[in-house]
Amino acid sequence: MIHLILEYLKFLSKSSNQHGVHSPFVFNLVTKCFYKKTDISLWKYFSNIKQQLLDNKTVIKVTDFGAGSKIFKSNNREVSKITKVAGISNKKAKLLIRLVAYFKPVNILEIGTSIGLGTSSIKIGNNESLITTLEGCPETSKVAQELFKKNDFNKINIITGDFNETLPKVIKNQQFDFIYFDGNHNKKATLDYFDMCLPAINNNSVWIFDDIYWSQEMKEAWSEIKNHPKVTVTVDVFHWGIVFFRKEQEKEHFKIRV
Repeated sequence: MIHLILEYLKFLSKSSNQHGVHSPFVFNLVTKCFYKKTDISLWKYFSNIKQQLLDNKTVIKVTDFGAGSKIFKSNNREVSKITKVAGISNKKAKLLIRLVAYFKPVNILEIGTSIGLGTSSIKIGNNESLITTLEGCPETSKVAQELFKKNDFNKINIITGDFNETLPKVIKNQQFDFIYFDGNHNKKATLDYFDMCLPAINNNSVWIFDDIYWSQEMKEAWSEIKNHPKVTVTVDVFHWGIVFFRKEQEKEHFKIRV
């Protein structure tokens, strides 16, 4: 926790708002998406779904393929507690809803379904989207499937299994408008997934990497992603790193307070 506080203070000293942005594309993103209020009806929709998970006292056995939890000491976890501790935060959910509503991506990939709260944010942002979401743990996958069924979310395909096996199959001969990387908070896995997904980009693809300041390893992974020759624009909002591949843009990196 102290590590993240120190990183955030450093981030604040180097970040700016729309007044420090000279790219029209990023200026519009900041003013028309980042700093726009979340539609209240969409937020009520999300809040209702989150409450369903908060009310769920079922205990499940979590299989963790990622960097592990800094909070949970046992793999037997109550769904309501997973929601409180590991579910997408309200701040992130609001921004995710706004981003999806702003870009209106159709073909979406999520790496790390968990209990389905982040997936719900994406679906609420654009109900017409076709979402493929990957989850390693069978028990959390079941919770997510039940949540989607209960709320009549269509066009969501959950694929359960090790990402190293499921991701290459999902990416093959596909293009994704939007990819949300939230499945494994370590350097090697993050960079491996980045490389695996590169064949699936188009000029307007939007990629989001969660928790880029989680550890020194994740900071290093983010630095390598920024420097990749196919990446043109990145926006660091601290809790996320957002990546664009727009060939018409000059290579630029932004740190924006949200």
